[in-house]
Amino acid sequence: MRIVRHRVIYDDQCALCVRQVRRLARLDWLGRFDFVPRRAPAVTALGLDPAALAAAIHGVDRRGRVFRGAACLRWMGLRLPLLAPLALLLWLPGALVLAEKVYARVSRNRYRWGKIAPPADHPTNARFPACAQECSPPESERLPPHGARVGPGPVEDCSRDQVV
Repeated sequence: MRIVRHRVIYDDQCALCVRQVRRLARLDWLGRFDFVPRRAPAVTALGLDPAALAAAIHGVDRRGRVFRGAACLRWMGLRLPLLAPLALLLWLPGALVLAEKVYARVSRNRYRWGKIAPPADHPTNARFPACAQECSPPESERLPPHGARVGPGPVEDCSRDQVV
């Protein structure tokens, strides 16, 4: 009998997201999750909205239920022993609503905070066209090889961005 693990779908073009997924993978001692980049063929077969996948982390459990954003982090946290106490806090009244607002802010700014320009299909390019054109690193520097450690590298200054 084949054991199917939960799937976590993340933005593989986002350095901040890749770093966080690597941390989560190290905390997955029991091997409950498969971490899948959002552009993987297995993800397109799920039929999830590509715009929603670009906007937030998604989790798909063994039964096919989908969790998005802070709800996904709560769902994952309950399955990772070290994060379970924090995940339990998200069950307090109003905590998930606040967590979703914080998550939305981080999600909107994740390319700037991760020090890498967003991919061409990401909605932030419409808001920050100067950064998308001037701050994009060469393709060879955009993503580290799978399994490689993310370390300091050449970073362009995106602090001059203005909301259009």
